[in-house]
Amino acid sequence: MAKTRARSVAIIGTRGYPSYYGGFETAVRHVAPRLADDGWDVTVYGRPGTTVTTDTDPRVRRVTTFGWDRKSASTLTYGLTAVLHAVWKKPDVALVMNVANGPWLPLLKLRGIRVIVNVDGIEWERAKWGALAKAVFRAGAWMTGKFADRLVVDARALGDHWKRRYRRASVFIPYGGDFTPAPASSIPFERRRYVLVVARLVPENTIEEFLEAAPELAEHHDVVIVGSSGYGGPIDEAAKRLSATHPRVHWLGHVRDDAYLHRLWEDAGAYFHGHSVGGTNPALVQAMASGAPTVARDTVYTREVLGDTGVFVQPDARSIVAAISAVLASADQQEALSAAARARARTEYTWERVGAAYSNALEELRRGPTG
Repeated sequence: MAKTRARSVAIIGTRGYPSYYGGFETAVRHVAPRLADDGWDVTVYGRPGTTVTTDTDPRVRRVTTFGWDRKSASTLTYGLTAVLHAVWKKPDVALVMNVANGPWLPLLKLRGIRVIVNVDGIEWERAKWGALAKAVFRAGAWMTGKFADRLVVDARALGDHWKRRYRRASVFIPYGGDFTPAPASSIPFERRRYVLVVARLVPENTIEEFLEAAPELAEHHDVVIVGSSGYGGPIDEAAKRLSATHPRVHWLGHVRDDAYLHRLWEDAGAYFHGHSVGGTNPALVQAMASGAPTVARDTVYTREVLGDTGVFVQPDARSIVAAISAVLASADQQEALSAAARARARTEYTWERVGAAYSNALEELRRGPTG
């Protein structure tokens, strides 16, 4: 009797598995093994030198392709080579991350591969991109709206945007959090007495305003900055200068050690989340799961994720200083925010729910009609 072929999925558009680069990579680290648990034959496409050899699940096949390592072209070129390989292998379904890969969707469709796209945020509104890159993202979004069989959004507000602009319905699947207590570690900061920010150092994350606020905050508290732009630039240089000239400002750059990073969130006196573009941000979800008292830039996305478990602030240095200082001054408020955030994350944002939602969406697409 012939052996039944396992249902198969190719994951395209990230830096690979397992990688610690950003939100999509975080999702793939958690979702790919859960898809394998659910009986999927999983292939994850990635880039050279962007994955680690630890924390791997042997059931997840890893394929490294090639592309052009330039900020405005890397996603597009690596996406193309991954799509071409997938066209050759012909999985049942492709899970494509990022609308920048929209131009390549017709290749998958011509091969008979059904496609579900996680659209990410509204990339063409990000200040880090130039005019050409923004045009690429807009074109990719149009192609995604036209050729994807299903769309995934990580925030309901993003689903509303796609419904209005492209007349496309979507499946809401957010990010999850890790609720395992971080092991004791020797972080050199006093619990609940320091300020933490974890973000890519790009303008739309309100990093410039936070760096302007940092010297005043550092008069009485340690200020810990985690992240980099990934490509260098003026914001990285500003963080480096502040860290060199202010003894209580600490720029740690990109932190790959999840246990250490989770410990920073757990012990923070105030975590500042300044993301302004996109949907449900994985750093915010993990901060909630870790119980970080959160001060967030007031956007439709942060309000959707935090509900009433955070403090919302306008994106200017004076407002940031005032809000963070108020949280640092009240142990009662810190613990109330911490407990409320953890409870909300356990209800709304778990990787078990996220993995099951992706598996269900992929299976419905594999079995059902497209469109």
